[in-house]
Amino acid sequence: MEHMALHITGDAAADELLSTDAFALLTGMLLDQQVAMETAFAGPLKIAERAGSIEPSAVAGYDPEAFAALFKQTPAVHRYPGSMAARVQSLAQAVVDDWGGDAAAIWTQGDPDGPEVLKRLKALPGFGDQKARIFLALLGKQLGLDASGWREAVGHYGDDGCFASVADITDPESLAKVRATKQAAKAAAKAPKA
Repeated sequence: MEHMALHITGDAAADELLSTDAFALLTGMLLDQQVAMETAFAGPLKIAERAGSIEPSAVAGYDPEAFAALFKQTPAVHRYPGSMAARVQSLAQAVVDDWGGDAAAIWTQGDPDGPEVLKRLKALPGFGDQKARIFLALLGKQLGLDASGWREAVGHYGDDGCFASVADITDPESLAKVRATKQAAKAAAKAPKA
């Protein structure tokens, strides 16, 4: 898989970590709920700086109370620091137990097709169907994942130019388009049904 530069957070160091560390990217995706996308995906760099590592074995082995405390430091890693710290540690433990500590193995080990990668992602703690589809779309659209059938597996998230998720963010302009798409979807969901 190619290493392409991601441009999600607007912070060069945070984006560099996401571009080069598979577990950091997976963690950013996990954190992407109930906070701005940039905040979520900047989280792995904050964790790495505060914990001294973003390696799955180090994160999984960190004292849970101390790990939650580093999530609460200002600026906080997430608006729900306690529960999200526990989720990140659960994710790290799953990567250690099931993938030998190598997050990229989830989408590379055994040359899996798109549906298999989706199944593996959905088996991770904190990754429901939608989050798994968006992450697979991110791998396919921006990180050169060439698993057969990935576009079909992710549904509309695989469409070019849909600006539906983080998979479509490549610069500030595309971030604004994704945000507008999400706001329109929320407004439509709140609108009274005819």
